[in-house]
Amino acid sequence: MSTESDLSPVIRLAESIEYQEGGVVSREIVSRKTGTLTIFAFDQGQGLSEHTAPYDATVLCVEGEMEISISGRPQSLTAGDLIIMPANQPHSLRAVSPVKMLLIMIRA
Repeated sequence: MSTESDLSPVIRLAESIEYQEGGVVSREIVSRKTGTLTIFAFDQGQGLSEHTAPYDATVLCVEGEMEISISGRPQSLTAGDLIIMPANQPHSLRAVSPVKMLLIMIRA
């Protein structure tokens, strides 16, 4: 039987990070050898330029609307949408509106 002290706190993703005007803010929630969970807040028009990662990366759109391009193919995401970006495939993202997203990296 677990006790209250054994339980992890609830993380309310949308409330765990604030927007910065004209900027991008990030905060690691979990950092392990096997992977990370990072919450991001992008002001409208901000993004990440095209890059690759050696592992699959999963994005969960928490708030707002974004465009993610994978291997040159753009896709639109809104709150609640999830997409997997395959390892070694070039990808980028742009916030169509202010966006909060969770990046899940599993190194396996």
